[in-house]
Amino acid sequence: MMKRRLATVALMMAPVASAVHAQHTPDEVRVVESTPAAHAGIGRKSSAFFVRFDRPIDHIKSTLVIKQGDKVIERLHPRLESAPEVLFAAAPTLPPGNYLLHWAVITVQGTRAIEGDIPFQVSDQ
Repeated sequence: MMKRRLATVALMMAPVASAVHAQHTPDEVRVVESTPAAHAGIGRKSSAFFVRFDRPIDHIKSTLVIKQGDKVIERLHPRLESAPEVLFAAAPTLPPGNYLLHWAVITVQGTRAIEGDIPFQVSDQ
C-alpha cells in the first residue's frame, strides 16, 4: 500500500519536474555572489570587484562597467585568468556616491548576452 502511494506521488510529480526543466534555458545564468554585494556600502579604497555566476562564462565577451545613473564612470577590464564562472577586475578609486556595477555575460555554451546591475554605495569610511 505504501509503495503504491509513493509510485502515485512520483507519477504526479513527473510532469511538474519536466515543466520546470523545460522553462530553464541553456543561456540562463544567475549571480551567486558579488563584491560589492547588492546594496552594500564600501570604502573608497576598495581594490577589486567580482561577480560569481552559477556556470562558466565567456570572459572575453563579458563586460563589467561602473555606472552612476545612466552615466558610465569606468569600464573595467575583467582578468582572463580568473575562475571560469567569475568576472574579476581591479577597482578604481571612486568618490562617495551611489553606483551600479553593470555586468553583461555570455555563457560558454550560449550565444545570447545576459546582463544585470548590482547597486552599491561608496563612502569615506
